Amino acid sequence: MFREKLTKAGAIGPLFERFDTTLRQSGYIAMSGQIVDASLIAAPRQRNTNEEKAAIKAGRVPDNWKDKPAKLRQKDQDARWTVKFTKAKPREDGSTPPVDLAIPVFGYQNHISIDRGFGFIRKWSATDAAAYEGRRLREGLLDKTNTASAVWADTAYRSKANEEFMEKNGFVSHVHRKKPKGHSMPEALSRANNAKSKVRSRVEHIFAEQKARMDLFIRTVGIARATVKIGLANLVYNIKRLLFLRRIAVA
Repeated sequence: MFREKLTKAGAIGPLFERFDTTLRQSGYIAMSGQIVDASLIAAPRQRNTNEEKAAIKAGRVPDNWKDKPAKLRQKDQDARWTVKFTKAKPREDGSTPPVDLAIPVFGYQNHISIDRGFGFIRKWSATDAAAYEGRRLREGLLDKTNTASAVWADTAYRSKANEEFMEKNGFVSHVHRKKPKGHSMPEALSRANNAKSKVRSRVEHIFAEQKARMDLFIRTVGIARATVKIGLANLVYNIKRLLFLRRIAVA
């Protein structure tokens, strides 16, 4: 199988970088700053006992799996549970419920950085769903070749460590600011966040494309195979984006 060969060869990273080089050579350089975000990618839910869950979380293979290789092959020990918070839908009378919805998700995350100029994915990484997305910003997710230094991201990326990292490496933070604890959001900060959202929203279209039209779902087992599938989805998006830009250029 093609994906399995890519997994064993560890080739998805170099393949993605090779296409990115082709983009740059064709004039599609990373420019106008970058937008960072992450999206949860669901995987089939595992039905494990509490003892098995504890062993997996501790990085061990459950004892009762060791003598059952067929079962072991079907168990994803790398995917994790997390909770996704989303806004509740308005009621029939138009009012909005006072609480957000908490939706449990099992699977992985796709972390990406896109250039604001052309909208290509320039950097990406895959982790389990429980990994803290803010930390990825300091782990190679930012593109230092972008012609502009601005970085847009939501509040998950707002931390002292990230702000210091960006300043030290020549980036200018446009990361959303969090609401002060125990206080309402100041009007000036609210307006600033709204302005940032107009830029940052572009990255959401990529995740919508991958999940809706590309039907991105992790049906493989393990982080290595999940990384290949996520990497291929990012590569395919860039290919489709290139075809779109070329089509409108000659229209």
